[in-house]
Amino acid sequence: MLAYRHAFHAGNHADVLKHLVLVQVLRYMVGKDKPFRYIDTHAGAGGYQLKGAVAQKKTEYREGIGRLWSRADLPPLVADYVQLVQRFNLPPAEDGRLPELEKGMTPPLALYPGSPSLASLLLTPFDKMHLYELHPADARTLAAHFGGERRSRVMQEDGFAALKKELPPTPRRAVVLMDPSYETVGDYSRVVASLREAVQRFAEGVYMVWYPQVSRVEAVQLPKRLTGVAPKGWLHVRLTVAQPDQQGFGLAGSGVFILNPPYTLHQQLAGLMPWLTEQLAQYDGASYLIEELPG
Repeated sequence: MLAYRHAFHAGNHADVLKHLVLVQVLRYMVGKDKPFRYIDTHAGAGGYQLKGAVAQKKTEYREGIGRLWSRADLPPLVADYVQLVQRFNLPPAEDGRLPELEKGMTPPLALYPGSPSLASLLLTPFDKMHLYELHPADARTLAAHFGGERRSRVMQEDGFAALKKELPPTPRRAVVLMDPSYETVGDYSRVVASLREAVQRFAEGVYMVWYPQVSRVEAVQLPKRLTGVAPKGWLHVRLTVAQPDQQGFGLAGSGVFILNPPYTLHQQLAGLMPWLTEQLAQYDGASYLIEELPG
């Protein structure tokens, strides 16, 4: 069993992959002159202290964002993502907003943004964020971060169940991120069921599903099950950086499955994944996979 609460693993290789993809999806969406809704079904706390007791238990960020933090030779897409994380580490201005990163500035790595915080840095004032988090402590922290924003709504609810009331959105553009903890085997089936119902309600949405690469049959089968839900097209990217332990436990890597991906995403990832695999590898057998069914 994998207890994947965000705070324990913030900034690790799985976060790097998930957020690299998320940033590119959101960049594409804001590039259109139409507002959209960002829906995060398992939003977490919104941000995490890497020097705190929870993150320091395994210090997984050192093998993820830590390997990229101060480098000057990052590919443009990686540099874009890293600079957003660096902005999150700057002290807020008097109005509470994060300032722009000055050229050549590399702040100390002390914080890691959750997906809602990265989205907040990218969305326009006309876009909306609807954030769901069931864990009471994380929901309170999330509300403290975003409760005062006019474009944001924070709800302490089951994101799986809540998704049906979100769709179809107004206006009819949306990005939905689903990245549950997968603490129980039922999460895998709930992802598929929730996504199937969401697509029936709003087939045009962009849906992102993150999943852990672990020694569990449900995790192995999930991408195949998701291909049966996609109405128009899909893209699947997986990054394997580590080996399970002798008992078969541990996070070997992770994957992101995107329904209705931006048409630019496959080419972007094809150019990026060989480099990223080499930089985040923790053993000689590190590898990646990109597969798609064009829409």
